[in-house]
Amino acid sequence: MKTSAFVYPWDVNGDPDAARRIADLGVQQVTLAAAYHSTRALTPRHPRHRVVTAEHAAVLYPADEQRWQGRELRPYSAGGWAPGDAYGEAATALADAGLDVHTWVVLAHNSRLGAEHPDTSVVNAYGDRYPWAPCIAQPATRAYLVDLAAEAATRPGAHGTELESLGWYGLAHLHAHDKTAGVGLGEAGQYLMSLCFCADCRAGYGQHGLDADELARAVRAALEPVWRGEATDDGWPTVEKLLGADPAAATRAHRDATARSLQEAAVAAVREAAPAGFQVLLHADPVSYHCGANAGVDPAHILSVADGVVVPCTGGAAPVRPFAEQGTGIVAANLTVVRGMGGSPHTLAADARAARELGATELRLYHAGLASDADLDAVREALAHV
Repeated sequence: MKTSAFVYPWDVNGDPDAARRIADLGVQQVTLAAAYHSTRALTPRHPRHRVVTAEHAAVLYPADEQRWQGRELRPYSAGGWAPGDAYGEAATALADAGLDVHTWVVLAHNSRLGAEHPDTSVVNAYGDRYPWAPCIAQPATRAYLVDLAAEAATRPGAHGTELESLGWYGLAHLHAHDKTAGVGLGEAGQYLMSLCFCADCRAGYGQHGLDADELARAVRAALEPVWRGEATDDGWPTVEKLLGADPAAATRAHRDATARSLQEAAVAAVREAAPAGFQVLLHADPVSYHCGANAGVDPAHILSVADGVVVPCTGGAAPVRPFAEQGTGIVAANLTVVRGMGGSPHTLAADARAARELGATELRLYHAGLASDADLDAVREALAHV
């Protein structure tokens, strides 16, 4: 199976051995970050540093000033963690090592954008803003995300892209020192706490026959048993039970239509800017009401739009099946291979076989830069037998 490893530019730049080390794992491709959110990352083998702090979401290359001139919403440049054309420098080294380089582009996940432009953020039923989560129903935000996708995805020399967070972001997010696990929200609570009530979403609910004020009151009432620790969680049936089947369906209709149209526009913009044969994949979850980095999608729809999907499989490969059943496109199983992050590099060969049996056509490994030497040794051994 074709296999790609995720990499940050700071894993490669300044380390003359990094590109060859990654190639020697047995992967054919790297998915290299070109636009990324804030993070704090270990670099356990780098000769010059051990911890990189990316202070805010940024593009890791020089943005096109002509594209962004005069626009209020525009990408932020990276600081010292990725100076200059950090992406381009790393991409060149990786390509010289014989690896196929694809871009990794994080879109609707940007805390600095929310801090500096609070009106762009998702607003929950209580009026709380989520600065890490741009609301994808807002026209200006959508225009920004589509243009960012087109620019960041099609870096020189890239043969494809993987678009992350191209959909709704919600409550679930490791935001600084996260303290949101005190109440078990479950899928239903997460959905209700992720419903947006900004002006554009309120208008969107109205188009589906809902009064936004009444809906917000209903959401708050529906969440009361969750706060008391009394709610059972059955996924979507619980949302329908707590909110009512018709209002629940109307909220989902608004959100699904919004996400689909954004995904269609972003993929079309990337293809327009890219050379022939450029591959466009989305990080995706097969349950359309799920929020987060792996955007909830309808498998049939997204595989009619993009060339394929990257599917989270660290908890098991079952999410692969709904995509594979469509019988079209690339279905890449994303496996965490860093033990300290809940991954299992020693079971990679078995996990890859299980994913392939469910219809996966490729593998993604998270993350070549974060893994220990022992983890990488296990990956190298496993890939020799996949």
